[in-house]
Amino acid sequence: MIKSKLALISSVIILGICMYLYFPFPNNVMLEARSTFMSFPISNQDGYILLGIIGSVMFIIAMILLVIGIKKYYFRTIIIVVIVYALLPNLLILMYQETLASGITAVSYDGNGRCNFDSVSKDLLNGECSLVLHNRSNEAVSFELEFIDSFFTEDKVQMESLMNLAGPYSITIEANRKKSIHLKELLKLSDVPKHIEGGTSSDIHFKLMDGENTRTL
Repeated sequence: MIKSKLALISSVIILGICMYLYFPFPNNVMLEARSTFMSFPISNQDGYILLGIIGSVMFIIAMILLVIGIKKYYFRTIIIVVIVYALLPNLLILMYQETLASGITAVSYDGNGRCNFDSVSKDLLNGECSLVLHNRSNEAVSFELEFIDSFFTEDKVQMESLMNLAGPYSITIEANRKKSIHLKELLKLSDVPKHIEGGTSSDIHFKLMDGENTRTL
């Protein structure tokens, strides 16, 4: 089954380095990515990301070394390794949050948040956002929440961040609990130069703030 131990060991080491380069914790490192490969952001609004490209090349080299290191079942092995590589970071994060994490580092987000904005008048907008957060620690967690605009918004037009006109929002989640957060605000936009007139956004992102500690989800 094993043809070259050196190639296999090298493959594992390189895969470990690749995972370390863009490990998705404590912040979501893929927020600004316009194009990605595996766990690597290849480009964002500012252009290509050199470290992401290097990581992608290293990942491909690791796959080549993996094939060199085994005698057969190449395709099956590569598929298994790719699946494990994709799932392992989230599993490690979950294990850490369930055991050692505290405060906002123990809070997880399923990425399914949604905001809706309806125009009331020229300078008034109804804003409504819903999301679910999970405190995986054994202690209650309190923090402030601040919304972040999509990095793909053209001309820096404000959308989700308009909710911050009524924020930041103070939230407490009890130990080992999920909390559905529903925020509805009448937003006055007379002092906001660039903003949407209405619309819906999904997969929203935000910051959690606890004193000097922050997380971007």
